[in-house]
Amino acid sequence: MNSTFSCVFLSLPLVLVSLYIFVIVRRHKRRTQDEGGLLKLPPGSMGWPYIGETLQFYSEDPNVFFATKHTRYGEIFKTHILGCPSVMLTSPEAARFVLVTQAHLFKPTYPKSKERLIGPSALFYHQGSYHTLLRKIVQGSCSFDIIRGLVPKIETVATSMLKSWDDGHIVNTYNEMKKFTFDIGILSTLGKLDTRYKEELKKNYLIVDKGYNSFPTEIPGTRYKNAVLARKRLGKILGDIICERRERRVLEKDLLGSLMNSKDQNGQVLTDNQIADNIIGVLFAARDTTASILTWILKYLHDDPKLLDVVTVEQEEIFKFNDDGKRPLAWTQTRNMPFTSKVILESLRMASIISFTFREAVADVEYKGYLIPKGWKVMPLFRNIHHNPENFPDPQKFDPFRFEITPKTNTFLPFGNGAHACPGNELAKLEMLIMVHHLVTKFRWEAIGSQSGIKYGPFPIPQNGLPARFWKQSCPCSH
Repeated sequence: MNSTFSCVFLSLPLVLVSLYIFVIVRRHKRRTQDEGGLLKLPPGSMGWPYIGETLQFYSEDPNVFFATKHTRYGEIFKTHILGCPSVMLTSPEAARFVLVTQAHLFKPTYPKSKERLIGPSALFYHQGSYHTLLRKIVQGSCSFDIIRGLVPKIETVATSMLKSWDDGHIVNTYNEMKKFTFDIGILSTLGKLDTRYKEELKKNYLIVDKGYNSFPTEIPGTRYKNAVLARKRLGKILGDIICERRERRVLEKDLLGSLMNSKDQNGQVLTDNQIADNIIGVLFAARDTTASILTWILKYLHDDPKLLDVVTVEQEEIFKFNDDGKRPLAWTQTRNMPFTSKVILESLRMASIISFTFREAVADVEYKGYLIPKGWKVMPLFRNIHHNPENFPDPQKFDPFRFEITPKTNTFLPFGNGAHACPGNELAKLEMLIMVHHLVTKFRWEAIGSQSGIKYGPFPIPQNGLPARFWKQSCPCSH
């Protein structure tokens, strides 16, 4: 009797949730029928009650999950993942519809647990005038006029890190690239920083990073709770840095200086919390994505010796012009690396680090005869677009030469599209060009262990972060 009661009691929440989902779907179905029966929900499966298809999504390669759905249902389909009813879109036209032409009908959306760790005032959580102001500030700090002055500083960080690789020991490429991109992130957002502040920021940032994708709970000692506490410390550290800047009364050209000296349309300056949220937001957006692409670039070059040779020849010319690397890279030289740039673009397409983006419908929306209900998540699938043979012939082949022709409109979206596209994409590409230059002209490397497989955490990276052994060439530029 007790066991029967327990089963019924434990099943009750599942039954209630199932009933709730049933009522919601029926309500939307009934409403569309009342309007003439012209609109219906997209085809697809909502999976199990409450959990939907989340387990399926995480238990297999997400790209296989998306591709299978696309093959079965077409360019628009419904599902239920991460606790949310969702509509997924796989065509360039659909991505433009959501992110550009009808962007006002879809708002950026992120789980509250993640928003708490970044900061609710970060620009990518917002729309309207506040977002416009912040985007203008961030774009300005990443403009060509600003980042051209960062070339020697980025080069110094890159060469300093590479010196620790040349003794033949095995390094985890992805972890090393995260160190590189974090240091550049600090440089571009906070400028020349006191070592004490830099180390404290790095220590607490890493704790936040570890808890970012963990289960959100207030239980002491858990990754998420530790991340919440570390985020508070980050806010305090940034507050101290802001106070010191104000006392010095020196106008810096980095992102912090721009945020501190900006005013909104009403003449109001940003609060310290708003500034801190956006500094942390930019660091999060810049570090792992750029590090992931750099790791993939090294793998693609490693796997194709002919490709590596062509890149090396291009970089050798610059290296020799600079007295075999005795003189630093110039901004104009980074603008004249045509084949290396194509390798970067093809790496962005192949790896598709940002596989999709989340939006939420703010009203009932019609798209191609289907209803996207208010409150449902909407996910343009960039990877499907990048790997569609109609957009890129033979999409599984790594072919930089395909970028000798400009891709069709809305088919190449590695940095997103519309008002929420990545404002720091040119800085990211500059980091990649400088790192590749020094790697191919001074080093060779060998991948260790399994060279197949992809790890998602959440960005796709080569298996185990691409462990590799690097050695410095006895005669630079010999290959």
